[in-house]
Amino acid sequence: MPSTNVAAASEVSARARRRTMRRLLPFLFICYLIANLDRVNVAFATLDMSRDLHLSDRVFGLGAGIFFLGYLLLEVPGTLIVERWSARRWFSLILVFWGVVAALTGFIESKRMFYIMRFLLGLGESGFFPGVIVYLTHWFSDEDRAKAAAMFIAASPLANVLGAPIAGLLLRVHWFGIEGWRWLFIVEAVPAVLFGVVTLAYLTDWPHQAQWLSVEERQWITTAREQEEQAKHAVRSYTISQALRQRDVISLTLSYFLFNSVVYGFLLWLPTILKRASGFSNLTVALLAALPYVVGLAGMLLNGWHSDKTRERRWHAALPLYVCGTALLIAAAAGPRFWLTLAMFILVGGSISCYAAPFWALPGVALSETSAAACIGVINSIGSLGGFAGPYMLGYLRTKSQSFASGLIYLVAMAFLAATVVLSVRSGRPLKAVQRNAGDSAL
Repeated sequence: MPSTNVAAASEVSARARRRTMRRLLPFLFICYLIANLDRVNVAFATLDMSRDLHLSDRVFGLGAGIFFLGYLLLEVPGTLIVERWSARRWFSLILVFWGVVAALTGFIESKRMFYIMRFLLGLGESGFFPGVIVYLTHWFSDEDRAKAAAMFIAASPLANVLGAPIAGLLLRVHWFGIEGWRWLFIVEAVPAVLFGVVTLAYLTDWPHQAQWLSVEERQWITTAREQEEQAKHAVRSYTISQALRQRDVISLTLSYFLFNSVVYGFLLWLPTILKRASGFSNLTVALLAALPYVVGLAGMLLNGWHSDKTRERRWHAALPLYVCGTALLIAAAAGPRFWLTLAMFILVGGSISCYAAPFWALPGVALSETSAAACIGVINSIGSLGGFAGPYMLGYLRTKSQSFASGLIYLVAMAFLAATVVLSVRSGRPLKAVQRNAGDSAL
């Protein structure tokens, strides 16, 4: 009889986890893909936009990075809104807002307007990513969280895989006498508004509200989450203010800042670097720029899966960054050897995409529910300022040295430092046995 109960409970567990993943992750994936398209299409638009608006490399780097100054403002409030109000209403609101702003970027006429639109776009998108990371903790236990995060975050490299050829094609159009780079912003903004409306009807805030799950499935998810929270409190329970003063939280924030310097410095300048090094057409450059993210998509999913299987997070985040830094160093030294540079950039894209999923599993392991929500917002908001530093520094160093090599060396240093700092995080391991037992007892 007990074995029958265990088997039945195990079946409920498997069914609940499977249905939750199938219901939520594809939709959130598409929304994040849209966010990334609207965030990074400026990297391709600038191939013509900078010429038409007379934007220097330094101005483009500053404008590209200003996105993250706007991004800073609503991240912490956004995570708490998801925790205490409504995820679906919040996501719906910000999707529509950033879609409108993204479309308006297609009508800019000066560098000042460029700066304003990038700031507002960052403001609009700021609550989405950290909000989803918190939202996933409502539905997934630590056992599945890195895998779920990897499946969600995989939209980022896929956005570049799909967005690059789309951008290359849109740059060639001239509909109604309007330049292609303007159409790039307008066309890619439409899905954000549409999905903002759909979000209200599709998403569910909490497991106990999910009519698409059975009563037993809803109860299993709720019980598993409650037992995991009890296990966290039994090992280490912080208030929000205490958590923000912990060494691990500071280390996570610093590592994420350094990582974002690398990823957005690389991402937003990659098409320009390839264009100037090769002289190829915009479409060819766009297709080549997609290659690093084809490899990155596979690497992200594999690394997230292996991190969950081994329940190890720090080395799964650090090792890819050491590989990334090494590849960037070789690219900086490659000089005029374009194909060697491209090969190293493909390795950079493949390795850098592996960091995020195991990294974002770390805060949820160490902290109680409300503390984790606040700290995820803080880590993402302050850490995301690296997205300002990276593009700006590459533009600044390119202007000063008339070469991208110095900017790539800067990214090398940031990658190595980010990896080293994340290895200093102590949280996570003391909770492994406790959380595994909590999950088993929920079955």
